[in-house]
Amino acid sequence: MSQRRVLILLVAGLLVVGIAIFVASTRHLERAKVAGDLVLPGLESTLNSITEVHLSKGDSTHTTLKKGASGWMVGEREYPADSGKVRKLLLDISSLNIVEEKTRLPANYPQLGVEDVNSPKATGTRVELMTPGKTFALIIGKSSSAKSGFVRVASTEQSLLAAPLVTVDADPKRWLDQTLLDLPMDRVKAIDAKPADGPAYTAARDKKEQQDFTVTGVPKGRQLSSPAAADPIAGSLSQLSLDDVRKSPEKSDAKLSQVVFHTFDGLDLTVAGHKDGTRTMIAVSASSTAKEHESEAQSLTARLGGWEFEIPSYKYDVIFRPLDDLLQKPPEAPKKPDKAAKADKAAPKADAAAKAD
Repeated sequence: MSQRRVLILLVAGLLVVGIAIFVASTRHLERAKVAGDLVLPGLESTLNSITEVHLSKGDSTHTTLKKGASGWMVGEREYPADSGKVRKLLLDISSLNIVEEKTRLPANYPQLGVEDVNSPKATGTRVELMTPGKTFALIIGKSSSAKSGFVRVASTEQSLLAAPLVTVDADPKRWLDQTLLDLPMDRVKAIDAKPADGPAYTAARDKKEQQDFTVTGVPKGRQLSSPAAADPIAGSLSQLSLDDVRKSPEKSDAKLSQVVFHTFDGLDLTVAGHKDGTRTMIAVSASSTAKEHESEAQSLTARLGGWEFEIPSYKYDVIFRPLDDLLQKPPEAPKKPDKAAKADKAAPKADAAAKAD
């Protein structure tokens, strides 16, 4: 082999080694640069310009959050959203940083929950954050730990392990402002109850210092189960929250229960309720007999009027307790001996008579 050819081969070999070293170092630099970077660069500076948030899953569950002049709304319910919860979601997503690159193979996406949500079997949630100039789209998958989870920027191949951990629920009712009523028991002077089934009754007290409510309408011969039997009803509107909401129907054949709460300061709250399958629904109206609380009544009417609210069933059962549930159980009537027992008692007498004969 000539010296010239050896030189050419040596140079070529050095060139190949140099290229390999360059590629390896470049990959290392890229990976070092990627780790710690934001998953969605540019989002943080545009948070205040986001007008809509779309959440969707493969099973067709979806939520649309819309930003209005007075706050965020849940589009599927046309009802105010929990703005604090929406804000937290936006801040968490904008601060997502890359911990590690994961698979680029679509066949492996389901293991991380970052597959496209166009399949009913998809487990992740697609989040779209819309601004006037750009839409940021991210698929949030499974958690890896309490501090991180798997994500994939939509329309890209690279999946990522990112922190902090972001959890998203695409059910519209999970985004509702759940604040409904907060009427402390110490404001309540009396309640007028008209259950759908059973007799009406009233529970009242003359002053706030009176510990228990006196119940009128108790049938003759019956007694309250305890002096405080009606107290839970009077306190049932304290920190009352909703599970879901819907527009009040124009006409309803539902059999309604009704309780009117009268306060010492002149506010009256009327709560009407009915059961719709497994759902326990109420409607609320407010009025005032005192001028100083007219604005409170008007505010409640503006916020609650025209809506039916689903509340927890245990809360519903407390509000609309029938009178019989407040009373001691009546004593059981003595049982009359049945014919068989009489016959058994008579048999020994008959046998004795027969022997005497």
